[in-house]
Amino acid sequence: MSTISNGSLASLAAPVIPERRERLRDEPVAGQKRVILAAPRGYCAGVDRAVVAVEKALENFGAPVYVRKQIVHNVHVVSTLEKKGAIFVDEVDQVPTGSHLVFSAHGVSPAVVKGAADRGLQAIDATCPLVTKVHREATRFSRDDFHILLIGHAGHEEVEGTMGHAPERTTLVNSPAEVATVEVPDTDKLVWLSQTTLSVDETMETVRLLRERFPHLQDPPSDDICYATQNRQVAVRKVAADADLVIVVGSANSSNSVRLVEVALEYGAKAAYRVDYASEIRQEWLDGVETVGVTSGASVPEVLVQQVLTDLADAGYRDVEQVVTAEEDLMFSLPKELRRDASGQPDARGLGGRRKLDWQMQ
Repeated sequence: MSTISNGSLASLAAPVIPERRERLRDEPVAGQKRVILAAPRGYCAGVDRAVVAVEKALENFGAPVYVRKQIVHNVHVVSTLEKKGAIFVDEVDQVPTGSHLVFSAHGVSPAVVKGAADRGLQAIDATCPLVTKVHREATRFSRDDFHILLIGHAGHEEVEGTMGHAPERTTLVNSPAEVATVEVPDTDKLVWLSQTTLSVDETMETVRLLRERFPHLQDPPSDDICYATQNRQVAVRKVAADADLVIVVGSANSSNSVRLVEVALEYGAKAAYRVDYASEIRQEWLDGVETVGVTSGASVPEVLVQQVLTDLADAGYRDVEQVVTAEEDLMFSLPKELRRDASGQPDARGLGGRRKLDWQMQ
């Protein structure tokens, strides 16, 4: 089975949660074993909307439905949708003329939209509305003769999409370390924007350093880092302060999942690891560990977190406390093409995906 992974061809696992060959052992530790479960975690509203969009497109139009790039950055989600009939491609020229094509949650550039139209594709835009907001800001600032310093990671699909809205007026800044070498046009109209899934702390440090070099640098009208990214980072900070080990469930190409590992280490966790599946947890990680923190990235289904808890219970970590640092009730309507069912009747899911996130049902 072959599909894309952040723009590159990769082999994805089948959509079956792998079972570990041997159960984790319940080894003695000095104190009481427990799990601190972070909330919010897992699916955000934008991811929920995008995943439901592909499911609904398959229901309404039948397989295959094509998706440009991974709909969200999670191996299990993508492979599950693939089994249902979604075909993931790198670019629109790989899609047969006239087919249904879903744009991923990370957004696309105007050139990609035009390419789909030129091929007569029936495009469905599942871009997260918070990413769309950044696109609109880039377009507006470019129109008003601003030069944009975009804080983000080169090669990430969201960054490519945002830069595509103002390619001649955007300079990418990958990290605080790059600030010293950034070159911008001689202009007083300078503004920063950011990728929505970055570390809040690192982004603000980058902005601070940029402002030292460019005192006239202006802020965007609102913080571009999305509410879900911020909430999950705040939650993992709370957990990390009391954890010997933090386990983050999420895929390697998920920027926000990778950031959660970094934040956990920065805020006190003695160790932190990212896993796609519970079966990847190693026995040696648990040596001497009393408290395990658990969280997941914004594109991770709750079933994968629950499997982690099941495996940790085998190792004696049966006392689970959920720590909630924020409530989330934001919902996004599905793309207009999907707000009705296959028979043409209004679909309740069209107004807000699954309506209640999995962690809120605990």
